[in-house]
Amino acid sequence: MTRHDNRGVGRISVSLPQALLQELDQMVEQRGFDSRSQAIAEMINFEVTAHKKEQGDEIMAGTLTLLYDHSTPKLQKRLADLQQEYIQEVITSLHVHLMHSQTMEVILVQGPAARLQLIADKMTTNRGVISGRLQLTTTLLPQLQFPSQPQRKVAGVVHDNQW
Repeated sequence: MTRHDNRGVGRISVSLPQALLQELDQMVEQRGFDSRSQAIAEMINFEVTAHKKEQGDEIMAGTLTLLYDHSTPKLQKRLADLQQEYIQEVITSLHVHLMHSQTMEVILVQGPAARLQLIADKMTTNRGVISGRLQLTTTLLPQLQFPSQPQRKVAGVVHDNQW
C-alpha cells in the first residue's frame, strides 16, 4: 500500500533482512546519499528504466558513448554515415581525441528503445570500435522542432511563433 503526502511523494514500507539493511546503510554512507530513500529511489529508477528498455517501444533519451581507434580505415566515415542514416534519432554528437590514436565520441539520442539499441549495435560492432555503451533514461528531451506554425513579421523579419 502506498501513501501520498502533499508534496507528491509516495511513501512505502520495505522489510529487509538485517544483513541487507546493513549493506544498504554502508552503501548510502560510502556513496554520499542523503538518505536510504534517495538510494532506493535511484535503484528503482534504474530498474524501471531497464524494464522499459527491454520493452523496446518506449520512447527514451540517452547517450551512446564510443571509444574507438580513429586510425582504423573508414571507421569515422562509417560512424558518421550511421548517424546520418538515423538522423531522426541522433540529436547531436561530440568527439574528443585521446592519446594513442583513440577517440571518445558521445552521441545524444532519442527514440524508441529498440531502435536506439539497434543503432548502438550497428555502431559498436564496427571494426576499430574498442567499446560502446548505450545509457538510456525515461526522461525525454523537449521538442526540438515544431510542426508548421503561423509566422509573424517583426521589424520586417519573419519569425516562427514557437518561442
